[in-house]
Amino acid sequence: MSQVPMSPILQSCCAVLLAALACLPASARTLVDISLVDRDDGTVLPQYHHRGERWLAGVPGHRYAIRLANTSGERVLVVLSVDGVNAVTGEDADPSQGGYVLEPWQSAEIGGWRKSLQEVAQFRFTDLADSYAARTGRPGNVGVIGIAVFRERRPAEVLVSPDFPPPYPRAASPQSPYEARDEAGVAESGAANDVLPSRAPPTASAARQQIGTGHGAREWAPASRTGFVRDGARPSQLSELRYDAPRRLLALGILPRRDWQHRPVVQVPRAFPRGFVPDP
Repeated sequence: MSQVPMSPILQSCCAVLLAALACLPASARTLVDISLVDRDDGTVLPQYHHRGERWLAGVPGHRYAIRLANTSGERVLVVLSVDGVNAVTGEDADPSQGGYVLEPWQSAEIGGWRKSLQEVAQFRFTDLADSYAARTGRPGNVGVIGIAVFRERRPAEVLVSPDFPPPYPRAASPQSPYEARDEAGVAESGAANDVLPSRAPPTASAARQQIGTGHGAREWAPASRTGFVRDGARPSQLSELRYDAPRRLLALGILPRRDWQHRPVVQVPRAFPRGFVPDP
């Protein structure tokens, strides 16, 4: 069977595209894509760009999941922050803490606060005062979801000539706080304040935040422990998503009225609508 030759125009276009991708700096490439899925109606929440930030509208009372997609061919560590709280450890979020490890090209949906290796407490949009962060005395960062992504350190290759004895081993270099904690399997906080800039005190605009993320019913979501050594002290990617109720986003001019005015409210019948007994 004869093959159809590629036209000169198409061939040149492909060459230009490949050259452009090759010239793209590594810092500009997104290692992990982040999106939110409304678990009550099954839709991926659209994101709206506004003054350099990405916003989305959450329906109060709806459960949601955070979808993380590794776009690289290597393992990565994702430290997940919800309302300024680490979604795995419950501490004030810091990039030095523990998180989720994604295999090459893997996607995962995180549906709640990690309670154990078997269960999570569902993420759900709720009133600000009922959010997990506010109920634990930390309302200052409600309304933002963020990820800090780290590449994995690769073992260094050592080439030794077979005609000469190997050199004497060098003294071990001091480890960074991240690496020491990773190899020890302990996640500590407070040692990486220089990675993320500290947030300013809540302004009058921030005080109008209407919804946050609640601590919902527990559900089965098994996970396991694994080893991971970061390739450096600073994350390779920092990404944030802002969210609030549709009414506020409409008032701020972020959410186009045509996108929300006629959106139907989906009521899904459930045999056991109460789910599980939530924590107080």
